Amino acid sequence: MKIETKRLPIATKGHNDLTDITSEIVKYLNETGMQEGNVLIFAPGSTAGVTTIEYEPGLIQDYPEFFEKIIPSQMVYHHDETWHDANGYSHIRAALQGASLTVPFYEGKLLLGTWQQIVLIDFDNRSRNRNVVLQFTGI
Repeated sequence: MKIETKRLPIATKGHNDLTDITSEIVKYLNETGMQEGNVLIFAPGSTAGVTTIEYEPGLIQDYPEFFEKIIPSQMVYHHDETWHDANGYSHIRAALQGASLTVPFYEGKLLLGTWQQIVLIDFDNRSRNRNVVLQFTGI
């Protein structure tokens, strides 16, 4: 069993910016030479999350709109009163989304569905330079 940890730098725009990171993860998987195992994808920080979606224009629009409905950005949050950074909503969205995802791979290929891509979503109210952690475990 082998473990390799890599960092994937991503410049995000904030405000529910969705970034398809699937091809970069495939590239890093190929570099490991591993054929079977799992990759953990983890977004450090408390205002971004990771998930899978069909990365197409309709869902790229629907997904942020969904979060705006359930966790509105224009509300006042207690976090905002503490830090005065007006991004309380982004912390709640990220906590609900989740910061990590594990995807199995076999024969050197991610076992994703036909229309399934891995995405990073930045909920913060400003752009950021993120470093997504990829931890490959396998043989």
